[in-house]
Amino acid sequence: MDMLTNIFTDPATYRLLTIVILSIFLGIEIISHVPSVLHTPLMSGANAIHGVVIIGAIIVMGQAATDDYVSLALGFLAVVLGTLNVVGGFVVTDRMLEMFSKKKKK
Repeated sequence: MDMLTNIFTDPATYRLLTIVILSIFLGIEIISHVPSVLHTPLMSGANAIHGVVIIGAIIVMGQAATDDYVSLALGFLAVVLGTLNVVGGFVVTDRMLEMFSKKKKK
């Protein structure tokens, strides 16, 4: 409980937490106003960013001590969630590109 109290009483940590929360609200506001025509290029950029996240998580996991289970678990979770996000982005991008392709005649 001391650690949790220390997080909210430390001014530097409090400022960083405030910036993260405001960034979340700003991101939601910006993304909600993106037109659907721009979705495919933005997903390509997001896939590239998450590919870097996956590589970074693998590197961090490789540098973590073998007995540091918290770092290893968080690194594994980052790899799994980043991979799901990349695969999901490619699936969504593929479906959107199918909407613009010409229909095949039977």
